[in-house]
Amino acid sequence: MTSPLISPTSEGRWTPRLWGTLLVLCAAMFLDALDVSMVGVALPSIGADLGLSTAALQWIVSGYILGYGGLLLLGGRAADLLGRRQVFLVALAVFALASLLGGLVDSGPLLIASRFIKGLSAAFTAPAGLSIITTTFPEGPLRNRALAIYTTCGATGYSMGLVFSGLLTEASWRLTMLLPAPIALIALLVGLKLLPRTGRERGRGGYDMPGAVLGTASMLLLVFTVVEAPEAGWGAARTILSFAAAAVLLVAFVVVERRSPSPLIRLGVLRSGPQVRAQLGALTFVGSYIGFQFLVTLYMQQLLGWSALHTALAFLPAGALVALSATKVGAVIDRFGTARLMVLGFALMVTGYVLFLRIDLDPVYASVILPTMLLVGSGFALTFPSLNVQATNGVDEHEQGMVSGLLNTSVQVGGAIFLAVVTAVVTANSPAGPNPSPQAVLDSYRPGLVVVTLIAFVGLLITLTGLRPRRDRPSGPSVVVAKSTLEEAERVAVRD
Repeated sequence: MTSPLISPTSEGRWTPRLWGTLLVLCAAMFLDALDVSMVGVALPSIGADLGLSTAALQWIVSGYILGYGGLLLLGGRAADLLGRRQVFLVALAVFALASLLGGLVDSGPLLIASRFIKGLSAAFTAPAGLSIITTTFPEGPLRNRALAIYTTCGATGYSMGLVFSGLLTEASWRLTMLLPAPIALIALLVGLKLLPRTGRERGRGGYDMPGAVLGTASMLLLVFTVVEAPEAGWGAARTILSFAAAAVLLVAFVVVERRSPSPLIRLGVLRSGPQVRAQLGALTFVGSYIGFQFLVTLYMQQLLGWSALHTALAFLPAGALVALSATKVGAVIDRFGTARLMVLGFALMVTGYVLFLRIDLDPVYASVILPTMLLVGSGFALTFPSLNVQATNGVDEHEQGMVSGLLNTSVQVGGAIFLAVVTAVVTANSPAGPNPSPQAVLDSYRPGLVVVTLIAFVGLLITLTGLRPRRDRPSGPSVVVAKSTLEEAERVAVRD
């Protein structure tokens, strides 16, 4: 329900308080993405200062992913059950404290612990923030515009994090850890004043504690196994047993959810074709981009010898394009619908990835790298907001947190799984010997880029199924997706 205190005017204009509310939520999304991208460039300095091994440095990144991806399902349902405003603000406060801790510690284990806590807090702020938007802004053009701005703030944060990290690490790696703390604190203080108060969900069967335990445990184990697999070995007994245990926990989770009167995830929403396409689209979209960004960073810094700042500036056109489109994408979604924009966005990204396969040891920036970044940025600007709109439209208010948590889980798990796959492919094709030639190293990157392209192409095929004509609904663009009642979900499933 839209709060009467911040409702838009009768002409559809946003009030100052409505803008303030959106900016607070965007700040949290910006920080999540900023934090992910900033730490990568700072890792060599952290290792030298704290005396950490490569394996320990990996966990500075992986610890955040583990907390974030493992607890998103619980975070989304907690927002519905405990109140979105309350969950968002408490988690944002924890994020600020963990940022402060991460910048002050002198121990590797404490730094990893602070990163895990930050990931855990982000697992609650992300679905709570998204569900606040979807329950504050009425479905249609107003919500589409808000979601477009919100999601592009994440892309902007990621791009700016690359630039900030290059600048701040020159002074001290601790600044990259401390920077989010004051921003989170300001957002918290403003949020206490502006965010609409939300009630707790009542009368829906209580709390699904078995589902919460099984869902969280299965996601934690799955993400942990994927993160560890490249080093332990995909065929190692430990990896196989860990995947098997995660599968058992997931099956048990599904069984519990089917029987629970108040499930952590109501499986009926996944009977909708548009909802499934949104979740699988998020999985492949983010998975392909994270793998691409990883390989491009290695290519620019290890083969071309570019600095961290130079590399960040090479990515900047894509981020700038996404940021500039933030206020316009909502209107484009209104006109053409999410299905068409998702197809177009995936097609642009596939084209960009294919173009990047032309790289060599002496690339021409204007003819290869820049066009790739513009194509990928355009695809990002169209696809990511459309995925969020399609996943949340038509869902009842009391399940917005659940669907938001599910979407963010697809994003994080997709990024973790496909990055591990791309890394494994590159490692398998790495040249033997202590001093391989630059050309041999470049040749080992190409199979990884092919995998990235194939992942995005699979996403394109998935979204293409949403363009099938339907005889039982009017022609023209539409962004209406899964209804929140089981009966409507079943009807949509039959149509699909």
